[in-house]
This record gives sequence, structure tokens and C-alpha cells, in this order.
Amino acid sequence: KLPLTVEEIMNFGESNKELFIKSSTYSIIPITVTEMGLTISWIFSSDPKSISFSVVYQESEDTPLDQCKVLIPMTRCNSHKETIRGQVKVRNVGIYTLIFDNTFSRFISKRVFYHLAVERPVIYDGSDFP
Repeated sequence: KLPLTVEEIMNFGESNKELFIKSSTYSIIPITVTEMGLTISWIFSSDPKSISFSVVYQESEDTPLDQCKVLIPMTRCNSHKETIRGQVKVRNVGIYTLIFDNTFSRFISKRVFYHLAVERPVIYDGSDFP
């Protein structure tokens, strides 16, 4: 579990991070978001085989897991063959959790190479208009 803030993700730079996910387990990356309108995007690949991926929204740490909202249902990704890209728009403040699930694999541990980015919306105020 790696709780991250928007500022920490913005300081990621271009480097990739790596997760090691043992067989029959999963890893989560909770991202605490305190402002609406942001876009959280991700790119990941896995080695040696596929990994399952999901994104869940939680209003606060106290919110029971059965009341969390599934934004992207658990999907098996062939991320060992192609890079997976995606994004989610922040509509509410809270915790957006990326889940990398290897519970279907009984013997093979996986490495997931990922990169996260957060974009703030560009708000045009017309100030450069003559």
C-alpha cells in the first residue's frame, strides 16, 4: 500500500515505478485527491504475464469497502504484450485507488512497471484577449 498525494504524483517526473506482486496477492495504490476537476492518468505494463486492474473511489478512509464506487471494474489486461493506458476524471474529492490484482495466478509473481500523472484543467480566463 503506497498512499500518494496529487503533489507526490506531480513530482514523479518521467520515471517509471515498479511494483512486485507475489502470486495469489494484489497491490493497491491509493491516491488522496483534495480538489475536483483533475485527471489522473496511468500507463503500465507487466512481466512475465497478464495482470488484472481496477480503479475504485472511496469518499474517505472511514468509508466501508462495500460502499466504495467501482470506477473501472476488475479487468484482466494483456499488459505483458502491450502497454495499458487509462485515465479517470476526479469528480469528487476522496481516495482513488488503483488495484493491481494477481490473485488468479497461483505460482507466478509479476512485476508491474507503472507511471502516474495528474493534470489540472486549463481554465481560460480571456485575459490575453485584446
